[in-house]
Amino acid sequence: MTDTAEKDALVLFMPSGKRGRFPVGTPVLDAARQLGVYVESVCGGRATCGRCQITVQEGNFAKHQIVSSNDHISPIGPKEERYDRVRGLPEGRRLSCSAQILGDLVVDVPQDTVVNAQVVRKAATDRVIERKAAVQLCFVEVEEPDMHKPLGDLDRLKAALEKEWGWKDLLIAPHLIPQVQSILRKGEWGVTAAIHRDMDSSRPFIVGLWPGLKNEAYGIACDIGSTTIAMHLVSLLSGRIVGSSGTSNPQIRFGEDLMSRVSYVMMNPDGREAMTKAVREAVNDLIGKVCEEGGVNRDDILDSVFVANPIMHHLFLGIDPTELGQAPFALAASGALQYWAHDIEINVNRGARVYMLPCIAGHVGADAAGATLSEGPYRQDEMMLLVDVGTNAEIILGNSSRVVAASSPTGPAFEGAEISAGQRAAPGAIERVRIDPVTLEPRFRVIGVDKWSDEEGFEEAAGSVGVTGICGSAIIEVVAEMYLSGVISEDGMIDGAMAEKSHRIIPNGRTFSYLLRDGEPRITVTQNDVRAIQLAKAALYAGIKLLMEKQGVETVDTIRFAGAFGSFIDPKYAMVLGLIPDCDLDKVKAVGNAAGTGALMALLNRDHRREIEETVTRIEKIETALEPNFQQLFVNAMAMPNKVDPFPHLAKVVALPERKVLADDGGEGGGRRRRRSRD
Repeated sequence: MTDTAEKDALVLFMPSGKRGRFPVGTPVLDAARQLGVYVESVCGGRATCGRCQITVQEGNFAKHQIVSSNDHISPIGPKEERYDRVRGLPEGRRLSCSAQILGDLVVDVPQDTVVNAQVVRKAATDRVIERKAAVQLCFVEVEEPDMHKPLGDLDRLKAALEKEWGWKDLLIAPHLIPQVQSILRKGEWGVTAAIHRDMDSSRPFIVGLWPGLKNEAYGIACDIGSTTIAMHLVSLLSGRIVGSSGTSNPQIRFGEDLMSRVSYVMMNPDGREAMTKAVREAVNDLIGKVCEEGGVNRDDILDSVFVANPIMHHLFLGIDPTELGQAPFALAASGALQYWAHDIEINVNRGARVYMLPCIAGHVGADAAGATLSEGPYRQDEMMLLVDVGTNAEIILGNSSRVVAASSPTGPAFEGAEISAGQRAAPGAIERVRIDPVTLEPRFRVIGVDKWSDEEGFEEAAGSVGVTGICGSAIIEVVAEMYLSGVISEDGMIDGAMAEKSHRIIPNGRTFSYLLRDGEPRITVTQNDVRAIQLAKAALYAGIKLLMEKQGVETVDTIRFAGAFGSFIDPKYAMVLGLIPDCDLDKVKAVGNAAGTGALMALLNRDHRREIEETVTRIEKIETALEPNFQQLFVNAMAMPNKVDPFPHLAKVVALPERKVLADDGGEGGGRRRRRSRD
């Protein structure tokens, strides 16, 4: 090390942990940029935007061999004093564009460095996402026109942006060109430009221009599901989520499931146009809601990221999905796509962009890619199973060595369809169920009511919402509880002989049902309900087992449930049912809308876009319908938890019943039972 380097100050930035040596007198902001530490600045070091706030940590940091002190940073100067007078600077905060390094420092970059920030109403995720947005705001002061310098106003703007911010070879959105002169004069030659550059190799674009200093820009992250659409409004400068909302996908009126919507397109000449219009209108309505919640003008939205399953992806973009309705399930485009928002009728800033994550395969879409980016099985040494349970379940299995993916047609049973008393999750729906193994008496909880049904005051509390049906999470629990309490056999037959023990077992034609609620409405779980759940869970489990075979593993290390429905599934009951393979229950977690989190990551950091684009090319898609072993795996998975697979981790926490095989009475009856010991 040279004598000069030894005299340089050692600076550590937290929470990133990046460090380096810098000459005394270097502005802290310059040091951060040299190290790749993200510190926002809009004003270009004029100490007017306040975005670049930092704090100095004092003390002896032995681990890093740094003694940090406020004496090692320059005193507050005139620029910071002026900013503090005009806008206020929190105690202990400094503006890194003005503060200079005088000695060794530990510098903290606060996560709330937003001037007059909106209050976070709802959060999509607790994780901290390093910011490297595709849109950057840059304030510049442009030279006034001079008769001796005939350069045009736009060209002088570009020259100023190159000189002060380093932007070269700039393009400009065509709609802005006629406005440049009036904006420059309104701002008295001081303007803020929004520069969009997604890839380092692409030419940067001026997509927005405002007179004076503009201090905020927003983006939206949106997950378009077949049933619901979820959206978050995010500050591109701070990463704060300022508004969140969701709505039902209006395409449901054209068909509950994806294939019925494809059929609608095939059978109606204007079907594609009608569904595209419906989903775009819903997206625009949601934008209005999140803007109202966050107190934001939709014209301040400059970037957006969308994820969707393949059919929603095509319909949103105005692409005919017919080819996805038949083998070989060809996508019109599988890679990441970019649009001007205006071109696909998204009502935000005229210069805003749309980025759509890549699809993995014909029925493993951009939503699965978003979930993969969020949970990162390819970043793990352990074998991770990522499952998004829905009408068409998407399954990702892998680690840093190899990732495989499949889709499994589970059908709508888990969402309440095809179930006699089934409904979507809403106030009044039963969401939790427990059955006493001795008396077979149930107790349950209802969405919108805090009490269990056997607690005093339940009926009064439930009076406002009623008890209207049973939703997906409770369907899983009630069937699993029926199995654990002996009401049904491992093959899913309701034991009619149990009627002698409890009035809850009631005849229903040639089969039996379980009476969950003897009130108004009367809610029962029928033999057909159990069969529908068995078929759905067997399809999912067989798909998972195929991927495990492809990976050459008999067990998985961790399991992640993605999607809104996955957030409400109790992992223990999912395993009892045989929805997922055996695993340490502590390693099974619900991760919420992981697809939406992936969209958020891609919105706030363009490096994540490159990451998932590259990762998707390495994911191997397995077509379950073409696998000769699928049918046998499916048959084995009809049993609870499974006909052949052991569940040792589950057996440690749940007393699994002795196997009970009932005469099937022609496939419908619940005749006499006989027992045999568990294999």
